[in-house]
Amino acid sequence: MAFKYVPGDTVKVPDIPYKDEATLVGAETALIVEDIQNDFVDPKGALFIPSAVATLPRIQKFMVRARAHGVHIAYTQDTHMEGDLEWGTFPEHCAQGSWGWQIIDTVKPQPGDVVAQKVRYDGFYATVLDHFLSHVWRVKNVIIVGTVSNICVLHTAASAGQRWFRVILAADSISAMTEFDQAMTLRQVSWLYPNDVLRSLEDIHFA
Repeated sequence: MAFKYVPGDTVKVPDIPYKDEATLVGAETALIVEDIQNDFVDPKGALFIPSAVATLPRIQKFMVRARAHGVHIAYTQDTHMEGDLEWGTFPEHCAQGSWGWQIIDTVKPQPGDVVAQKVRYDGFYATVLDHFLSHVWRVKNVIIVGTVSNICVLHTAASAGQRWFRVILAADSISAMTEFDQAMTLRQVSWLYPNDVLRSLEDIHFA
């Protein structure tokens, strides 16, 4: 059956098949903290995402629990320099070394964590992320938290899924510009990659 979309139509988002819980082995799991930087999560930021604010305490609390269970922690850090082509799509943001580029203090990296500075949406593109996940830590599971759901979170999840990592997303720990963008991300990951799409970080348990 041909699909026809007319601008102005209302599009129904299919049901998202949330799982009730996921149980993971900490040492076999990496937590990717996606772009929790001032320009995205602070009201003074160049590309502030209002819905990100509510996720921050949940992410911070979960990180404490994850570290206690031996989960490996990696950060992506959106990084741009003068003349970056992405600034033709979005306002100037996350200029290397600027306040907006910095990871916020409440979830800042600790010794032993990895920070992958990235120049595109995908956290694996031209970064050290795959090296650590695949060859140093040798993890099987990747939990992704952060922002923006349908851009950097989704592109990173796609790269993880295509490397056959089990991708875990919790709806209360990722944030988007619109409700549709959020739902689209969760729906996409829920059927396209090895996954656990959950409602909350509290639904993740460690063996």
